[in-house]
Formats: sequence, structure tokens, C-alpha cells
Amino acid sequence: MKIVQLNDKLELQNDGTLEVFFIGTGSAFAQEHYHTNFLIVKGNDHILVDFGATGPIAFPTTTGRPVTDVETLFITHSHFDHVGGVEYLALLNRYVGMTALERPKMKMIINEQYQRILWEMTLRGGMEWNEVNREGERLTFTDFFEIIRPSLRTSVPREIWEVQYGSIKLEIFRTNHLPAQPFPWQQSFVTYGVFIDDRIFISGDTVFDTELIAMYSDRAEYMFHDCSFMPNPVHASLPELRTLPDEVRKKIFLVHYPDKADQHDFSGFAGLTKQGYRYVFD
Repeated sequence: MKIVQLNDKLELQNDGTLEVFFIGTGSAFAQEHYHTNFLIVKGNDHILVDFGATGPIAFPTTTGRPVTDVETLFITHSHFDHVGGVEYLALLNRYVGMTALERPKMKMIINEQYQRILWEMTLRGGMEWNEVNREGERLTFTDFFEIIRPSLRTSVPREIWEVQYGSIKLEIFRTNHLPAQPFPWQQSFVTYGVFIDDRIFISGDTVFDTELIAMYSDRAEYMFHDCSFMPNPVHASLPELRTLPDEVRKKIFLVHYPDKADQHDFSGFAGLTKQGYRYVFD
């Protein structure tokens, strides 16, 4: 694996090598880094995972590209640092990308349950009333997005979905992020993480979940894990992650972290995930 700082425009196609590029690495309230949103790039395909409130600025600043270059989106959950820029992205694509730039409708990888939640609870209020569609009706989710449905693979021991998007394989797993009380994942709000190409684990937002880590630690070449510096009811903390075996911690890059990271000791881990860097997996 190579970690390469981007000094020019990020290419959204490559020779078929798997890359992950973080347009941000910060937590919801971080100010030193943008929100933790990232791009998966492989061959002719790319997927933007999450587009939070800092996304409209973070994407062009870190990639050197306009936001209208985004073709495919996957959202892990509905907190503002993961979904706060999606309305901007969708409206920009419909009224600039699809008209002036002649871009196709944006694609979104999403299951039916989360589509209802995302549209009805987050996006509908600002997107439904912009115009009426060709049938004379108010706009719906499918007026903005072409849907790509993942398939449910299993619900035991937790819900796992999978999709093959071009050259990129995503295994999408439920996480236990909300609420703060210790609910089982079946009763928690819908939140996801991803396992990319049977190689790279990215936890998404989650409490410290040893069952989840055990499911992927042997299979994953590297793991990017949510990290709070102090005890946190809805995020894994650095003290908790330190209890993992040495061989697991050596695979883990910490991400979604608060400000003042340089005041903490990350020895024993692979390191802090870096904003604006290409993680290239040969």
C-alpha cells in the first residue's frame, strides 16, 4: 500500500488499482479538518461515500475538481457531517450538471429502507418543491437519482448488503452508532460501514464493537476506524481501540477524529488517516 499526497487534480479513473481518497478526516464538530467523506476509485469507476456539510468546499479544495464530476454516491447515515451536502450536490447536478454540462442523472447506491429515511426525513423538504416533473407532479427521489440497489446477503449476525458497481465491490454492514443507549443493532438507527473489494474495511460511525471488528480483522488488509479521543457514547474511543490485539491495531488507520490530534499518542496503530492523500492498494 502506498500513501501519496495529491499535488494536482485527482483522477477519477485509473489502471484498475483500488484507491481510497479522503476529502476529509474530521469528526462532526472538527474545524481543523473537513468531515470524514471519501472517494473510492478503481478502473473506470468511482463512488463518493458521504457528502457532509463541509463537502461542497472540501471536494473541490482537496480533489482539484468541480463537484459536478461526481457520478455515484453512497451514504452511510443521516448525520449532517455525512449527508449535509447531499441536497446541494443533487440540486447542482439537476440544474447545472444535467442541463448546462449535459451530465447524466447522479447514481446512488441505496436500499429501499434507507431511501425512505433519507428522502422523507432529510431531503424532501428542500428538494420536492423546486418544480413539477414531466407528469405534473412534485419531484421525488428518482427525479434526482438513478437508484442502484444492493442485495441483502444476510441478517445474521448483522445485516450485510452487497453490490458490484462496475469494478468496485462493496460489502455494506450495519453499525451500532445510535442512540447513545446500548441498543442492539436491530433496534438502532440505520447506519452503515463498508468493506471494499474484500480488502479494505472502513467502519463508518460506530461505537466500539468487538463483534464487528472480529468479523473483518482477519479478512481486511487495512482498517480505517472511527476514533474519538475521549470516552464517547456513540463513537469508538482511542482508549477502547487500544485494547485490541497488537496485530489488529497495526492494521488500523484512525479516522473521523476531533481537533488537536497531535496532542495524542497513536503508537501501535498504522497511523492517522490523512486528508487529501491517496491510499493506493496495489
